[in-house]
Amino acid sequence: MMYLAFRTAYFVRFQMNLQIFQLDVRPPVQFYHNLFFLLTPIWVVIFAVLGLYNRQKLLGGTEEYARVFRATTTGMFVVIIAGFLQPEFIIARGWLIMAWFLAFVYTSAGRFFLRRCVYGLRKRGYFLSMALIVGVNAEGCSLAEQLQRWKTSGLYVVGFVDSPSEMPGPTPHLPKFLGPLERIDDIIAQYSVEELIIAPSALTRDKILDIFNRYGVSSDVNLRMSSGLYEIITTGLQVNEIADVPLVKVNKVRLTGVDQFLKQFVDYTIAVLGLCVTLPLMLVLAILIKWDSPGPVFHRRRVLGVNGRQFDAYKFRTMVVNGDELLSGFPELQEELSHNHKLKDDPRVTRMGKFLRKYSLDEIPQLLNVLKREMSIVGPRMITPDEMKHYNHWALNLLTVRPGITGLWQVSGRSDISYEHRVRLDMQYIRNWSFLLELQILFRTIPVVLRGKGAY
Repeated sequence: MMYLAFRTAYFVRFQMNLQIFQLDVRPPVQFYHNLFFLLTPIWVVIFAVLGLYNRQKLLGGTEEYARVFRATTTGMFVVIIAGFLQPEFIIARGWLIMAWFLAFVYTSAGRFFLRRCVYGLRKRGYFLSMALIVGVNAEGCSLAEQLQRWKTSGLYVVGFVDSPSEMPGPTPHLPKFLGPLERIDDIIAQYSVEELIIAPSALTRDKILDIFNRYGVSSDVNLRMSSGLYEIITTGLQVNEIADVPLVKVNKVRLTGVDQFLKQFVDYTIAVLGLCVTLPLMLVLAILIKWDSPGPVFHRRRVLGVNGRQFDAYKFRTMVVNGDELLSGFPELQEELSHNHKLKDDPRVTRMGKFLRKYSLDEIPQLLNVLKREMSIVGPRMITPDEMKHYNHWALNLLTVRPGITGLWQVSGRSDISYEHRVRLDMQYIRNWSFLLELQILFRTIPVVLRGKGAY
């Protein structure tokens, strides 16, 4: 892919005759062809040095793209430094910039395609590492459930080991209990276990130290330990030494530093441009809402923000003003609403409201919430205080970032997915946030909204 990027950059720079480049340059063809063959292995070495062929870092999603960007940028600087140290080494700046950009795009595209292939094969049982969970308490069971649910993780949980006193009864949706800790060596050999995952809250300190002494430096088994902090696992953790004691500090919010700056930059840019562009549309929609049914144009929904602070999220009104009174005559719908917090056929929604919801136009006023730093363009679903109970031990995670107008839940099915699935998607977004994931969700939002599927 890198060699293809170099050749494409050469074609764009010297053969397309674009006006942005100096057109009277006659490139030494053989020089550039030799350069391609020289640079390709050099850049491959740079990729290797930066860990892009490390098994633990392959198939890593958006984080892998970030590493590819750093590697291609490093390769470009190597070429620039070579030109500085060797004045006879002269290359076209336009070609260099194009080569850098295309190397990132082509390599990322190649890895994206490879990842899709591997994910498909993993769902069919290939490219999996056998994993064994040590500990069968609530934490160990939660680990097993998450790993089983994530079909593309590359791990296959063969079962649990723990002390005989902790042996659980048969549970259909969990891996089986394989035996006591005393038989862990035999179980690892029998099932060809490559990943040993410890749930520390299920074991004593002595047992954990014993496992580390036996497998901590093993070349055949990777030893992993859950943090045990499920309620706060999605926030950033910092390890600091105080008086020679390593202490873990828990951040109050998920994003800090450069990540926070990038997210706020995207939020403000899109919010300001969005309000400027949609202002005439908002005026038209306000008139149509008023004409369709009596009542206010806007609806304020009381929701939770960062650290549990409540605020009013603005939306265009999509329901009749006497909605609660109307719904009281449909007990089956009330039960569905209490379970899913959504109704597919909601009698309270107006004709104009159905149109607004289908294309998410009712959420345009939330750009004002973004400017007030109460919401983000991309984020987890905004929820009311009453919904917090549905998040159980994940509740604190949800409050570490601002809720979003769009998010992973919206581009993954909108209201067609179950409430439990929405909760898991929110946790997935918070835990795996990156700037590239943010952009990916933004670009996927546009076609999802235009199709209007899954919105009601």
